[in-house]
Amino acid sequence: MPATRQLGPLATLGLWAVLTLTGALYSVWQGYGGRAFAATLTAFAFLFLVTLLFAARGVEDRLASRFGAGGYLLGTAVFLVYLIYALGTNTFAFTRTVAVAALVLLPLALAASAARKPPGTWQDFATILAVWLAVKPLPNPWGWSLSHWLWPYPGGRLSYIFTVLLCVNIALACFLLLRRVNGVGYSIGWGHHWSFFIAASFIVFACIAIPLGQAIHFIQFDPQWSQLKSLPFVSLGILFFTAWPEEFLFRGLLQNMLSRASNSDLA
Repeated sequence: MPATRQLGPLATLGLWAVLTLTGALYSVWQGYGGRAFAATLTAFAFLFLVTLLFAARGVEDRLASRFGAGGYLLGTAVFLVYLIYALGTNTFAFTRTVAVAALVLLPLALAASAARKPPGTWQDFATILAVWLAVKPLPNPWGWSLSHWLWPYPGGRLSYIFTVLLCVNIALACFLLLRRVNGVGYSIGWGHHWSFFIAASFIVFACIAIPLGQAIHFIQFDPQWSQLKSLPFVSLGILFFTAWPEEFLFRGLLQNMLSRASNSDLA
C-alpha cells in the first residue's frame, strides 16, 4: 500500500490508546478492578498494541532491520506477558505455562527451520494450521476449550479475544519478522473510492443474502432494539478480533503461501 494511504506510527498509537482506554473505562463501569483487572488490562494492552503497531507505516521494516532476531524477542515478550496475566489473576498453573510456551516456541521453531527457504514451505502451512487450531480447535466430546483453559479470568469472557491476540502476535513474529514474507498486506489505511466500493459491495451482498437467508429460514427479521447500545462495542470487537485476524490468516498468509507454492495467482 502506498505510504500516503497508510497510518503512521503516531496515528496508530493514538488509535490504540483510544480503543484501550475505552475498553478499560467500560470494564471499570462493569465493576472490574484490583490486581487481577490490572494484570488483564496490561496483557491486553500489550498484545493489542503489537497487533495494531505492525500495521503502521514502516514499523515492520524498522523492527526487522534493528533487531535481527526480532521474532524471538517478540515471542519472549508474549510469553512474559502471559506470565503477568497468570500471576496477576492468580490463575498460574505449570501446565498452562507449558502450553503457552509450546504455542510460542513451536511456530517460531518451524519458521526458523525454513529461514533460508522461499515462502510456501510445509513449515509455513504447518504454522498456519497450528495457529488456526489454537483459535478454532476441533470439536471434542468433552466440550474442552483451549482458550477458556488458558485464559480463565474473568470467567472466560475474554478467552477468545486473548487467544486471537496471542496467535496474531505469534504469526507476526513468525512470518513478518523471522520469515520476512512480502505481500502480506498487513496495514491500516484508506484509499481513493474505498468508501464507494465497500458500500456498494455491502448493498449487493445484502440484496442477495437477506432474501436468500429468509427463504431458507437461516435468518429472520426480529430486531432486538434493547441491544442497540452495545452495537458499537460489538462492531469494534468483530472488526479487530474476528475480521482482522481472519483476513490476516487466510488472505494475507494462507492465500499468499498457496499462490507461491503453486506458482499461480489463481490461489
